[in-house]
Amino acid sequence: AERGPVQPSPSMLAALSARLFRLSRCSDTLLARSMTIYKLGDHQPDIHQEAWVAPSADLMGKVKLEKGSSVWFNTTIRGDNELITVGENSNIQDGCVLHSDMGVPLTVGKNVTVGHMVMLHGCEIGEGSLIGIGSIILNGTIIGKNCLIGANTLIPEGKQIPDNSMVMGSPGKVVKTLGEGQVEALRMAAQTYVDNAKRFRTDLQPIDTSKL
Repeated sequence: AERGPVQPSPSMLAALSARLFRLSRCSDTLLARSMTIYKLGDHQPDIHQEAWVAPSADLMGKVKLEKGSSVWFNTTIRGDNELITVGENSNIQDGCVLHSDMGVPLTVGKNVTVGHMVMLHGCEIGEGSLIGIGSIILNGTIIGKNCLIGANTLIPEGKQIPDNSMVMGSPGKVVKTLGEGQVEALRMAAQTYVDNAKRFRTDLQPIDTSKL
């Protein structure tokens, strides 16, 4: 007589569930191992469990990533002097460099977008601001809240940019005050990266190139 399908026992289901969990953790481990996160002397990066760091990013020393923040591919954050902080729900996009000198920490506030290949050095970026692609912001500069720094803008040392400013040029100059709609667009840009980081956390998988 033909036998019907075998019904898995609770113990078999439990064993299968445990194996699938180990496999998923193994995938996470492969990605984590490819990140270069370094301890420097007595200091090591403090990374919130809900932050996301791309596999090819380099973080070292006095670095703090707050909840919901993300650091993208080929970015370097070198905390060998003062603390470098990336605030809640802020994103540091591909190819950026963040560094500080003694006496001038680097602080990125909440809900900030830092575009591709930006260099931030010993400065303060206010909550809700967006730093455009390729911009350079130097020691002691304070960017206010909800500011838009245009692509390839250079802001020299020790400048103060008022809240809600649009800044363009090299050296950068305030060209207008942002309206409520533009400020809301900056907030949405930051939230887009919060959502995208969640997608990368769950969906990004390494490929065994030997099998291609």
